[in-house]
Amino acid sequence: MTYNDQLWCRRAALFLGIFVACFGALAQDPSDRTPSGIKPLAPVLAPQGASNKIDFSSKADSFKDVSFPDRGTVFATTALKPTPGGVLSLTLDQAQQQAAAASSPLVRLGELQIEAARQHRLGMQAQYFPNLSSSYTGLHFNKHPGEVLAVEGPAGQARQVAVNIINKDQNVVNLMAVQPITPLMAIHQLVKIARADENIARVKAGMPVAETASKVEKVFFELLVAQRELTSAKAHARTIQAKWLTASNSGTPSVSTEQEADMISAEKSVIDPASKVAELTASLNQMLGLPDGTTLELVPPEPLVETISLKEATEKAEANAEVIVAEQTAIKAHAAATISKLEYGPTVAVLGGYTNQTSVNVVFPRAASYIGAMASWTIYDFGKREHGVKESKANADAADLGVQLVKAKVAATVKNTYFELERSRK
Repeated sequence: MTYNDQLWCRRAALFLGIFVACFGALAQDPSDRTPSGIKPLAPVLAPQGASNKIDFSSKADSFKDVSFPDRGTVFATTALKPTPGGVLSLTLDQAQQQAAAASSPLVRLGELQIEAARQHRLGMQAQYFPNLSSSYTGLHFNKHPGEVLAVEGPAGQARQVAVNIINKDQNVVNLMAVQPITPLMAIHQLVKIARADENIARVKAGMPVAETASKVEKVFFELLVAQRELTSAKAHARTIQAKWLTASNSGTPSVSTEQEADMISAEKSVIDPASKVAELTASLNQMLGLPDGTTLELVPPEPLVETISLKEATEKAEANAEVIVAEQTAIKAHAAATISKLEYGPTVAVLGGYTNQTSVNVVFPRAASYIGAMASWTIYDFGKREHGVKESKANADAADLGVQLVKAKVAATVKNTYFELERSRK
């Protein structure tokens, strides 16, 4: 190889390295521009200790704003143990933490799904860099490839001379690196799709924990109200009983119809809340993984009153899980539309390598290095690419419309919840 050839190879390698480094840096950029004005994935707040904070989301029983759990997330747990008498004093924070610990299989499942999506994204990003491959070929012919040169002797006699151009035993070792050029644009879109899948996995992984916390909060307050209703009903029953006992001591010999009706009504007013307390206690014990029959002594949380406008509530609701999933789906659809358009262009790649062979002698050196380029282009495919572009564009438009519909649904739910809260305050 001449000096000029070596200089040309070095320049090509330098250009290739700079090109790969640029796309590698682009691949590591976590911020994706969202098409069609869709906002990127919004940060989501972790659950706060104040459990009676009003939540605005797309479900009536919806979950609070939660942070996406990553691999290795450990939720706080409390060692809840009832007293020897079977009574357990419980706050709302302790109940939610215990429920999160009891639902650890769901948490672990979400972590595994996030890890799988992350590894898929990293695999897509690895395609930015050259593909290094090696191959070995070993052949042995049972006969010599043959005498291929005819020579005429001094006496005019013709004879064949064996020329060892192709060997009987052949060994070829090849090391090759292929760097895609035009496919890098498609790989960039595939990375965007993989990152959107990872974000969706993070959202879905946070939903079981948030839903569990929401259910625990709901049952906690229902049980707290039922316990107070039971206490009030028992006090009312004791008042009625004391009234008629006083009347009996005054000289009334028999139980009147009015007295019997009052006593039955008082007994019934105690039975209904007692049954409700027993049912809700059993449900909460099951959520927390506590033994059956544990009596819960609930500690009411501190009152919290927050003033928020309808506009602020609607803006905060954009961090809702359904909205985030719809936005990430739109990102995937637009990336797929871009990939379908790239199919109109050629596929170009740069390759280089080293080979060591014993198959061909004389005309080809035993060891050699090489560098080059290869390209392919589909001239016409009877409209396949055109229909693919139209299909992907329709999917992208549908995804954009889906984002708008989900946002409208969340806004309507927030509006109803907001006015319901205002009515309850008045």
